[in-house]
Amino acid sequence: MEKILVLFPGALGDFICFLPALGFLARDRSVDLFARAEYADLLPPAIHLSSIERSEVSRLFVAGAGRDNALRRFFDPYASIYSWTGNGDRNFAANFELLAGDRARLFPFRPVHSVVHISHYYLRCVEGKPARETYPIVPLRREALFWGRNWLRERGFEGKRILALAPGSGAIEKNWPGEFFREIEKWWQGEGGESLVIFGPAEEEWFKPHDWRGATVARNLELAKLAALLSQCELYLGNDSGLTHLAAAVGADTVALFGPTDPREWAPLGRRVSVVSQYVECSPCLRPVMKSCPHRKCLTTLTPKTVIGFLQNFARADVKLPVRHAP
Repeated sequence: MEKILVLFPGALGDFICFLPALGFLARDRSVDLFARAEYADLLPPAIHLSSIERSEVSRLFVAGAGRDNALRRFFDPYASIYSWTGNGDRNFAANFELLAGDRARLFPFRPVHSVVHISHYYLRCVEGKPARETYPIVPLRREALFWGRNWLRERGFEGKRILALAPGSGAIEKNWPGEFFREIEKWWQGEGGESLVIFGPAEEEWFKPHDWRGATVARNLELAKLAALLSQCELYLGNDSGLTHLAAAVGADTVALFGPTDPREWAPLGRRVSVVSQYVECSPCLRPVMKSCPHRKCLTTLTPKTVIGFLQNFARADVKLPVRHAP
């Protein structure tokens, strides 16, 4: 079987969006993947993961490394080498071409001069054809599912309707106000359900324990356990974040809140996913604008009442709802 190497540097949301392209590459080939080590929890056994921090990758950024015989021997076994890292680095590109020749496939990490969903972009890079039903799927580990069911049972969630709330993201500018999430938590309890507040690794710096006193909070969990917990929830509400992509990829009914970022590029993909976005004249916006925005109207004027109405409709719908621009 042909053996290929894939270099992918992205964060959690990027990686989950990359999964359809990775699956396409692995259909009839053996794949060695260099990415963040923690992503091993999200992969099928057929894909072999090593850390992208290993020396064979970092040396590609050093001038002249392409003449290193040991490095050449490392890359020689691969029929093709695909990389989404190093595209803008002159040393990397030169070493990559010298070592891999016509086996090299070097792509920009993000699409250039086009608005396309990032998952579809990655698929097109490898000559896959995005389809409406093409979305990332994260396999659930049996031992993690067993742990997750026990974890929920020990905290009184057994038999309850669980709403997962993820109030963080990798960038605070993308976060719906925390007090709005707490309003959703109160509403769901009034409906007879239980709320589970989740903070992933990228969201830890936004976590303030006193804000969630009395709530059941899951944090500092490895990705296999997070995936297992999310799969047990009836409904998920979160920002544009890696956790939201993970919820969609494990099959949770997912509602994503978008403000400054563009759902055409970053909406989570899944069986039952919808986006709520408040229409304002300046959104979506570029990252420098997002970082310096003085008003954040795209998120602060999206009220809990509006989101509650959307959640009620979404929970009753047999199919996913379209992107909702709130009035």
